[in-house]
Amino acid sequence: MTPFSPEQFLNRELSLLAFNERVLAQAQDIDAPVLERLKFICIVSSNLDEFFEVRVAGLKERAVLTPTLLSPDGWTARQTLSEIESRVRNLVDRQYELLNREILPELIAQGIRFVRRNHWNEAQIDWVRDYFFRELMPVLTPIGLDPAHPFPRVLNKSLNFAVELSGCDAFGRDSGAAVVQAPRSLPRVIRMPQEIAGCDYGFVFLSSVLHAHVNELFVGMTVEGCYQFRVTRNSELFVDEEETKNLREVLKSELSQRNFGDAVRLEVADNCSDRMANFLLQQFNLNRNDLYQVNGIVNLARLMRIPDQVDRPDLKFPSFVRGVPPQLSKAENIFAVIRKGDVLLHHPFQSFQPVIDFIRAAAEDPDVLAIRQTVYRTGTDSMLMEALITAAQAGKEVTVVVELMARFDEEANINWSARLEQAGAHVVYGVVGYKTHAKMVLVVRREQGRLRRYAHLGTGNYHARTARLYTDFGLLTCHDDICADVNEVFTQLTGLGSASHLRLLWQAPFSLHDRVLEAIGRETAHARAGKKALMIVKMNALLEPQVILALYQAAQAGVKIELVIRGACAIRPEVAGLSENIHVRSVIGRFLEHTRILYFYNNGAEDVYLSSADWMERNFFGRIEIAFPILEPRLKKRVINEGLKPYLKDNTQAWRMNANGQYVRRAHGHAKPRSAQCMLLETLTKRA
Repeated sequence: MTPFSPEQFLNRELSLLAFNERVLAQAQDIDAPVLERLKFICIVSSNLDEFFEVRVAGLKERAVLTPTLLSPDGWTARQTLSEIESRVRNLVDRQYELLNREILPELIAQGIRFVRRNHWNEAQIDWVRDYFFRELMPVLTPIGLDPAHPFPRVLNKSLNFAVELSGCDAFGRDSGAAVVQAPRSLPRVIRMPQEIAGCDYGFVFLSSVLHAHVNELFVGMTVEGCYQFRVTRNSELFVDEEETKNLREVLKSELSQRNFGDAVRLEVADNCSDRMANFLLQQFNLNRNDLYQVNGIVNLARLMRIPDQVDRPDLKFPSFVRGVPPQLSKAENIFAVIRKGDVLLHHPFQSFQPVIDFIRAAAEDPDVLAIRQTVYRTGTDSMLMEALITAAQAGKEVTVVVELMARFDEEANINWSARLEQAGAHVVYGVVGYKTHAKMVLVVRREQGRLRRYAHLGTGNYHARTARLYTDFGLLTCHDDICADVNEVFTQLTGLGSASHLRLLWQAPFSLHDRVLEAIGRETAHARAGKKALMIVKMNALLEPQVILALYQAAQAGVKIELVIRGACAIRPEVAGLSENIHVRSVIGRFLEHTRILYFYNNGAEDVYLSSADWMERNFFGRIEIAFPILEPRLKKRVINEGLKPYLKDNTQAWRMNANGQYVRRAHGHAKPRSAQCMLLETLTKRA
């Protein structure tokens, strides 16, 4: 393998920001329904929150601890932070400008209005005043700042108000400043009665309610200014797994401190005075580079709930009925169906219900002896987890590998692990130092005097809600070798011993990286021999340097490489002498693209694998991951025709990346518009 060269790699963090720019472009699409455009604006805010909590927080630590350390693209952490600041400011300015100039006026035209303070009429003023005294004031705790009342601990991403005051209180104090924290129990956007709002759907921001009556909290003093602010904190958890005897209990303790990690960003409304902004920066140990002043509310992600409160189907994407594979639509016994042939599910175009039915059937079937499942993200209310609890209570051998360190889902997973244990299930937390990210279920059933194994393998989480929003594939199979491999992986996760050779599965951290490099090398050899050589890869991120170098070598040998990478991508495509044969696309649409598909032409054999892993260092070397082959020709054809070809032909929601990491949206011009997601909606679903 040739040495790494910084010129061969793009910056990971800037690539993530470029992804959010493409998401914002969805909100700019005037042909999209307006409530969906609002959602995309909220998604950008939510993504930026996590970006600061994780990526920026990590860079800030690197800038202090290892200031000269270079990332593969040759940048120091401080250089990356400087570029991030510039790009985020531009992105946020565009986001608020779009909201204020296009989205909100369009919502008003449709009878959906956010009623601002300076536009309230008498009836609205009275209603807001009543709401303040009835719902808000009883739960507010204003904190005056003086030597006896230090600056309060402010929760991560919470809504707060900094108040400038003049005059003295009952005790003669004149500190001049106070903080009011908005309780998380209260909605950030409140719906007004229709007759008060004067429109079909009228909303008022909680911040407006408090601004209007903040003086009621400081009787006898004069409010000189009241400013929203929101701080984003480092949200990584620090748990030494090797020194921990009970990971669940230590993690529960650590979670309580997540909301108080080091501050990394301060957001304030653009009317905030310089004096107050500087005061807040000082309290959070931040500098002006970390301050973001916005033209509107500081917590846009809370607007995500608005579309659910507005009954206007005409302002949303058309609803549809998720399809079900024909062999499952009338089947009474799902195990009998799987014995006849593997079943492929393509979410969200096809229903996630068969996966739930599979687990439920295993839980209820007296012939099922054991169920094993991995859990990475499953949500706070999961029918799958309830089915496993039922199975354990019925006396079946239920083993669940719960990943307690699944970022931002730790609390839900802790709660499920406790409930599963109480029901009698065996709960393990994987392997110390490795996150369990593989998506697997194994069912052992007694049939005609012998035991048969059934498995479900997927590219996405066992999470019914995200299965309605993310594109993923799942496979139901009883193939002997695949099930034997799945059983072996579970044995590794629950027991002790050396890694065994797997028959068909590729597994991280043992064989996945090597198998990927071997497959790329095989295509390279075919190209050098003058044979047709083609690779198509679809996934969320491509960052691992050795794989990127192998792709460059393959491209130089003549392998045609088509990459459909949703988010972060560090490879430079279409560079003369390096990567002319590499093309990178990103498809952003109604659903979050989440499938991981590996296609290798392999001299006509057309090897197709589905995987839980992106091509990132953490996935190859720091996680338990699997890639599994699609063996039945009819299903292999489906994966190619549904998961790959439409995305290569997409000319409406696809973006093409150039050598500098910039994306240009594909335009269909005079050609027929083609959208991969729309095509799949037409072919795999039914109209609601």
